[in-house]
Amino acid sequence: MGLDGTVLADTPPGTPPGRFPNLRVLWSFVRPHRWTLAAAAALTAVTTGTMLVTPMATKSILDGLADKAPLARPLWILVALLVVGGVVGWVRLILLGRLAEQIVLDARVTMVRRLLRVPIGRLGRRSPGELVTRVTSDTLLLREAASSTALDFFSAVITLVGSLALMATLDWVLLAVMVGAIIAIAAVIGLVMRPLAAAQQEAQAAIGRLGGILEGALRAIRTVKASRSETWESDRVLTEAHKSFRQRMRAVRIEALGWTLTGVGFQGAILVILGVGAWRVSLGQLTVSGLVAFLLYAFLVVEPVTQLSQSVSTLQSGVAASARIKEIQDLPVEDIHAVPQRTSAPVTGGATPVLTFRDVTARYSPGVRRALNGVSADIPRHGHTAVVGPSGAGKTTLFSLILRFLEPEHGAVVLDGVPLQQYSLDELRRRVVYVEQDTPLLPGTLRENLCYTHRDADDEALWNVLREVRLEEKVRSLEHGLDTPLDGTVVSGGERQRIALARALVSRPEVLLLDEATAQLDGLTESAIHDAVVKVAARGAVITIAHRLSTVVDADQILVMEDGVCRATGTHDELLAVDDLYRDLVAALRIATINQSAQDRDAAVTG
Repeated sequence: MGLDGTVLADTPPGTPPGRFPNLRVLWSFVRPHRWTLAAAAALTAVTTGTMLVTPMATKSILDGLADKAPLARPLWILVALLVVGGVVGWVRLILLGRLAEQIVLDARVTMVRRLLRVPIGRLGRRSPGELVTRVTSDTLLLREAASSTALDFFSAVITLVGSLALMATLDWVLLAVMVGAIIAIAAVIGLVMRPLAAAQQEAQAAIGRLGGILEGALRAIRTVKASRSETWESDRVLTEAHKSFRQRMRAVRIEALGWTLTGVGFQGAILVILGVGAWRVSLGQLTVSGLVAFLLYAFLVVEPVTQLSQSVSTLQSGVAASARIKEIQDLPVEDIHAVPQRTSAPVTGGATPVLTFRDVTARYSPGVRRALNGVSADIPRHGHTAVVGPSGAGKTTLFSLILRFLEPEHGAVVLDGVPLQQYSLDELRRRVVYVEQDTPLLPGTLRENLCYTHRDADDEALWNVLREVRLEEKVRSLEHGLDTPLDGTVVSGGERQRIALARALVSRPEVLLLDEATAQLDGLTESAIHDAVVKVAARGAVITIAHRLSTVVDADQILVMEDGVCRATGTHDELLAVDDLYRDLVAALRIATINQSAQDRDAAVTG
């Protein structure tokens, strides 16, 4: 169980303990492909070996020139090394490319599957745009750190160790000069890595915030434009872009300093080796061919040390990204198929309520004000229940508790006499269907939207619900009918709301939750929706958060909410006689309804 009471799945096993959790995240994505990585490592060893043999083959050719020996054999060896190195390198790059893309895919699959299973209370604390950035941008940084970086590091180590070992066979004095230069350069790289990592992490965090602000602004683009706030919103987004730019430039300056010192160090070492080597050749302690081979190895060492510093730099970016990915991995998830132990049998008699609230208190996080404070109510198995009350009264919280988006702090919500915690989330949300006030449509076709809660629905069922919500004629006029992709140019706001209701009706729910399904509809279409709701109420329970007078007048039962308490229950006439708040709410709803009717008439005239 999580803090909010939801059923949580465990974090995926198999991550070894240790002191470097972010490196463990990197390894967790590489581990499933370790054999591919091992094969790439073997090919890397072959290509590195061909490079290491080349200076010795060159020395053999130079010695052959001095001794006037045949050169065909060493030349053919060099050609063979070139061909073998090229072919093996080609195969290695293909393996690395596949490994890198597979790691990105695995990371995205893991995060997407987890994000969509996180409890709403935990997911709502983060901006959707920031979460999208983690799935898109951070995974690319992870790819470089988890695939090519590891093999670049491996190749660099083989090249460095092999070169130093072969240098030792040529001249110990020059080897000492080379080792001293490498130690000094490694110290410089170590000094710049910590500030470099901090700058890269801050830059990526700013990109995440940028994505969150931009996503919010685009989602509310009509409000932004109507409020003449384009410049203000642009400035908010670009502030984060500038922060990212400054941190990236800080990283560039740090990295440039490291590269410059590394380059100067190697050039100085080469000059020293050349000078000392020439002196030892003059003393007869080293051959010219040996000096040339040593210099070739010295130049060869430059690349692996550069690779090592690049690998560490890339690794820092990957570690920063993996830390952000790990935050997603650590989020709790709902296990919708977990079946808790049931201690009581369901009661499904016609006279028993389908839903009961028993002295329920609830709050959205510890320490904040209670959203519900001792609510008790029964929802009949059949009929229409309307929930009314001022803003902040707890109406939406009731719905959140029924769907287990939120868990009660005290008390219980029961379905058929059984506490909701004793149902699997899959069973509960199959029996209870919810239509949001904003009525979002999912990306895809009309058919995909209608089948969202009932995947096996046939065309006849889809056309039936479209007929109920007065959309059949509209859909038949579309070129692609049920297979029409949905966007703002295809459907209006009212049609969007009717599609959302039709989506709910396809599954023939036992309990239908409506966050005012007629809020954006004209009078004629509202009548059709009303008839559809009446049909559902005849066979099951409909609970509506009401914002229009027609909804409450026709309801079989009305719950009046105020400050997290259900202060009154009854029919419209009963509540008008006994409850002052309800009379005030009805007056407000009547005014809103009159204004809406006037707008409908104006729209009809203008149309």
